[in-house]
Amino acid sequence: MKKDNFKKGKTGEEIAINLLKNKGFKIIEKNYKNYCGEIDIICEFKNMLIFIEVKARKNLLYGKPEEAVTYMKQKRIINSAMIYTSNLKRKYSIYRFDVISVNLEDNSAYHIENAFTAD
Repeated sequence: MKKDNFKKGKTGEEIAINLLKNKGFKIIEKNYKNYCGEIDIICEFKNMLIFIEVKARKNLLYGKPEEAVTYMKQKRIINSAMIYTSNLKRKYSIYRFDVISVNLEDNSAYHIENAFTAD
């Protein structure tokens, strides 16, 4: 089961990265980890630093993938992002939290910009 979830996650991340690159985003980090948690993708677009959570599902029988980004998951991502940005030499004018929802049944992806905020 865990192996299947790992493979599903990696496939979802590959689809998400391709989507982001096609939109002109520059990938900075993948699977960034610290003691607060993990951020799937960190990228740059224009003068924004964007933290992206990728959620993938085999099908939509149990709901949309983005519905799995709970309040607690958001808090872990925000805390991890705060640690990440505290170590940056470059400062960005905008920091944003996005979610990419991937349906593995048809390999479709939906990019939700500003999915949640640090406020």
